[in-house]
Amino acid sequence: MAFDIDMIKGVYTKMAERVDKARDIVGKPLTLSEKILYSHLWDGNPTKAFVRGKDYVDFAPDRIACQDATAQMALLQFMQAGKTKVAVPTTVHCDHLIQAKDGATADLKHANSVSSEVFNFLESVSNKYGIGFWKPGAGIIHQVVLENYAFPGGMMIGTDSHTVNAGGLGMVAIGVGGADAVDVMAGMAWELKFPKLIGVRLTGKLSGWTAPKDVILKVAEILTVKGGTGAIVEYFGPGATAMSCTGKGTICNMGAEIGATTSTFGYDESMERYLRSTDRADVADAANNIKEYLTADAEVYANPEQFFDQVIDINLSELGPLLNGPFTPDLSTTVGSEMTEKAKVNDWPVKVEWGLIGSCTNSSYEDLSRASSIAQQALDKGLKMKAELGINPGSEQVRYTAERDGILGIFEKLDAKIFTNACGPCIGQWARYSDPKNAPKNSIVHSFNRNFAKRADGNPNTHAFVASPEITAAIAIAGRLDFNPMTDKLINEKGQEVMLDEPTGWELPPKGFDVKDNGYLAPEADGSHVKVKVAEDSERLQLLTPFEPIGNTIKGAKLLIKAQGKCTTDHISMAGPWLRFRGHLDNIANNTLIGAVNAFNEKTNFVKNQLTGDYGGVPDVQREYKKAGIKSIVVGDHNYGEGSSREHAAMQPRHLGVAAVIVKSFARIHETNLKKQGMLALTFANENDYDLIKEDDTFNFLDLNEFAPEKPLSVEVIHEDGSKDIVKLNHTYNAAQIEWFNAGSALNLIKIQNAS
Repeated sequence: MAFDIDMIKGVYTKMAERVDKARDIVGKPLTLSEKILYSHLWDGNPTKAFVRGKDYVDFAPDRIACQDATAQMALLQFMQAGKTKVAVPTTVHCDHLIQAKDGATADLKHANSVSSEVFNFLESVSNKYGIGFWKPGAGIIHQVVLENYAFPGGMMIGTDSHTVNAGGLGMVAIGVGGADAVDVMAGMAWELKFPKLIGVRLTGKLSGWTAPKDVILKVAEILTVKGGTGAIVEYFGPGATAMSCTGKGTICNMGAEIGATTSTFGYDESMERYLRSTDRADVADAANNIKEYLTADAEVYANPEQFFDQVIDINLSELGPLLNGPFTPDLSTTVGSEMTEKAKVNDWPVKVEWGLIGSCTNSSYEDLSRASSIAQQALDKGLKMKAELGINPGSEQVRYTAERDGILGIFEKLDAKIFTNACGPCIGQWARYSDPKNAPKNSIVHSFNRNFAKRADGNPNTHAFVASPEITAAIAIAGRLDFNPMTDKLINEKGQEVMLDEPTGWELPPKGFDVKDNGYLAPEADGSHVKVKVAEDSERLQLLTPFEPIGNTIKGAKLLIKAQGKCTTDHISMAGPWLRFRGHLDNIANNTLIGAVNAFNEKTNFVKNQLTGDYGGVPDVQREYKKAGIKSIVVGDHNYGEGSSREHAAMQPRHLGVAAVIVKSFARIHETNLKKQGMLALTFANENDYDLIKEDDTFNFLDLNEFAPEKPLSVEVIHEDGSKDIVKLNHTYNAAQIEWFNAGSALNLIKIQNAS
């Protein structure tokens, strides 16, 4: 039986009435996305039609999911909210703090040793506040959620940008910062600007070497890393219904890489099959009773241009396997001759050193089975692996079942390294080099979602390319980036020319899923007696002190850094070895913006201290400003803060005394995170004003005392020579968000409201 089945049935009981009411109010047929949004309004039944991309709306999500790296800060904040139990079903999943190095057994043992303090904290907090806890090794959060918690028509938020994976089971699942999750845990509404809608019509059928991964790689090419910003992407058409549920999950998962709010598919038979195979027949039965409400109205998919803000058409029969990268997930290259040409022109290393299969994106039973069919051919045809191969199963249930069915054994015969059921290399938890900063130039291919510089192994010279598990396996066997398994021959140990056949696999395990210990710990019904301990001298955990309001008078603020080009949350708050400090704000603040490129010298972690004239590391200079009581400003380029949802990228600058972040454009989650922490998130009204900002600039805000919705702000920029520029700044704050700023943070406001 499913977790929280009564909650799910409650959602379904209300859904028909709310959707029918919304359809009447909107006055036209509804997309699936609209049905889910309108049926999850905080105020219940809809009373007005919302304007896409403009109206801020309060929602009531059904559940929350947190991973261990972000859960620390989220739960440290929740502990200040004055509540005895979470208001909605919530889970914590320990998947980020497990390094990939020697293999599953040794790596898990090491993680349980070095991170025991954090795991024990998360387990005790979960037990105290009614939160389901998934132990280290239980699996990657998004695969575990898909197997256990996701349900068609539901709304979920999660403290990880790839929460969107649950769209593969017909949810609206959205990645948020921890402060947003705290609001919902505390029984408050969750606010979101009503999304725009992008429809992707899939015709034809996947076949041969083409996989669901290639669909999202193609969409990323079309929309780029910011083309989905502020929108829900809804997939439909015969190509969508013919696809497996986990294949749909892969597509939704990597929608985070196009900036989309989330992605989703309408409920269909593949979802029903997946629900029943994962012991949730009760959910499937309940969904079948209202299935017409769990997909768009027929008119929408028949005439999508009338109902979506943008429509993209992809014929799956014409789609071939792709490789996206390096250094960005939207640079798409067709496998084979096009890659040969691009690699030569761009001097990409053609030799591939590693192939990595897994992560939350592609670690299902189906993914492993299809990749293993390629690995089995290597064994049968006498081929030796030319690259090393690593495997991260998505959950203990997937791992146990795959081992039972001989799938993992096939990889092991090729000397593949089976890592823990955890994120591992996908999030920088890969102990590949002893000195990654000085490691050599090389290429790797993986089935992960992100491939920013230094993302997997800390090596800025690693060229990472994203592909399907099948293509990853084939390229790892060939050891060449330009290998095309559809046309190219390989030489086996006997000197014979052989070719790889098309991959095969199973949508679901023929013998069903099985597992001995899935790693789940249920919380006590009454956790009031549970003690949560945080040692005062801990390097890993630190109780939070509320932020003081920045105030409406900002004068004499100094420029901390003008970031040039791509500045993701990895650049603002790196993962990898820094993950161990995710529960200690002051310690992790020592990595603040150390990956951002200084526009004035094109160096990282090397900025001018305006108090001394010397250059130093970004956090070191900022601590000097803070000590002197001087606020500072960060200036950035387009899509600032793209990537992971980590709120540390907002909390760290706030903790160190940054008052405002001024950029050309923001990634959605990061902008919200800045607002939640009581900071100013502002954009240049004229993008060219970015060029006006000089290294020694001082900033005076002229009208912050008039801070109001839809009213631009003005800042006086004083240059070293005494000249001045007045720069107009736009913002997207509404009245409630301005209250967060005035209170010092959204959490401060929650505490005030709970106390009244």
